[in-house]
Amino acid sequence: MMDSPLEAACVYIMNTSGNNLIRALPEELTSLYNLTELHLSNNAFGEIPSVLGHIKWLKKLYLSGNRITALSPLVCAGLGNLVVLNLNHNKIQHLPPEIKSLAKLERLTMTDNKLEALPPEFGQLSNLIQLNLSRNHLSWLPGELYCCRELTRLYVARNRITVLPEGIRALAKLKTLDVAGNKLSMFPVEFHMLPLQELYCEGNQFVQQLLITSVQVKTVFPLKELAARLVLLEDRNQHSKVHRALPLYPCLEAILAGWGHCPLCLGPILNFWLECVHFLRVKKGMKMSLRTVPGSR
Repeated sequence: MMDSPLEAACVYIMNTSGNNLIRALPEELTSLYNLTELHLSNNAFGEIPSVLGHIKWLKKLYLSGNRITALSPLVCAGLGNLVVLNLNHNKIQHLPPEIKSLAKLERLTMTDNKLEALPPEFGQLSNLIQLNLSRNHLSWLPGELYCCRELTRLYVARNRITVLPEGIRALAKLKTLDVAGNKLSMFPVEFHMLPLQELYCEGNQFVQQLLITSVQVKTVFPLKELAARLVLLEDRNQHSKVHRALPLYPCLEAILAGWGHCPLCLGPILNFWLECVHFLRVKKGMKMSLRTVPGSR
């Protein structure tokens, strides 16, 4: 109930009985200058009503349970103050590049749609905190998504994603990640550096640890590597004959110029071998569960 249409801050135009589904909105909505929250769930909208593109002060919009197949670029351009957008349970396949117009968006939920891809412009939603794209048809995510540096919760469960793009470390505030029910075989490099508190990854095709374990019974180094390590070790002693004689052999100095340290024993080496490789346990320090996270409402 509201005393005056012009003073409404929140309007519910929702269908709960299944009858008299609304397919259009009156132009008079543009007269609600204080309207910041609008609920239009469970109706029969085939697209986001164009009149909404003129309610520039709108902050929260709920359109779940309709028949929307696309987002109008003009409507996106008129909703620049939107903070929350709920499009769950629709039939959206694509998002227009104009999605970047929702510059203040913090929470976007689009579960149970038919999304096949995200446009690169999605990365311009710099204020995005929570993104839920579970139960869609996504087979990949754009690297530009990692430009959403404020993202703390990312849900992309029950899609067809085969790989997460490199650079995920840029999501330095990500606390919750749900990639359950996809086709992932491994996580990207630097994944273990995320500040994750919750990780849901059941129902994928991850390579088992036993398949990547490598055991070396005996390492046989080439004579060049053995000689180089000996010379590099002796060169550390400024009083050794090797250290004093090395400047007399510029060709040898050039060969040894690219030497490095073994990350385990810290000894001088010319080339890296399997003895210097070890595997990280990404589960350490984070919460992992096999339960399913329900989609946001």
